[in-house]
Amino acid sequence: MPDPDLPFPTVTQYASPDLIAAIVYDGHDQGADPRWAESGAPDADTYRTWCGHMCGIACLRMALLARDGDAPSLFELLDGARTYGAYTEDPDTGAIRGLIYAPFARYVQAVHRLRAQVHPTLPVPDLLALLDSGRLVMASVHREIRRPENPAPGKGGHLVLVTGRRGDTVHFRNPSGHTDRTRTASLPVAAFAEFFAGRGVSLT
Repeated sequence: MPDPDLPFPTVTQYASPDLIAAIVYDGHDQGADPRWAESGAPDADTYRTWCGHMCGIACLRMALLARDGDAPSLFELLDGARTYGAYTEDPDTGAIRGLIYAPFARYVQAVHRLRAQVHPTLPVPDLLALLDSGRLVMASVHREIRRPENPAPGKGGHLVLVTGRRGDTVHFRNPSGHTDRTRTASLPVAAFAEFFAGRGVSLT
């Protein structure tokens, strides 16, 4: 695992990082992102449908970039994950379910040669032990971890890539961070735990 004090790639699930605040807080049309094509989406409508569900895919892309220096586009990775069943779509409503951990783990192991372990129950001490052992952790947190100065409104529903820890501080990359500081982020363990659902996927 990279030293948390050293540079580590930061990838957002939205093609234009400077639009994230407007998208997540002001109702900006996701499909109106002028850089949508950089995600690898075939068209703006497909990008609009999927970009809000791509936090886990962005985490995977960061892990691959850290290891290889290069990685497929977000939508290439999404297509692969969907092939393995890591996302499902309701045929009647179009509702998207995912990221589903077990098929995602099978995908990244089979296709990208990353060791992936699903942790349906992951207490904070075990999370720290995984980091200390050299693993990256895709951790389920509430999306409002990007505003940790406010009380946590819940836990889980969004994935961030925890890259390491230094003492009582965890370092992570947030694919939907609305500022540079919240995309390349760190928090005291106790503050992180307020948003953390106690589950995730570790990678190495």
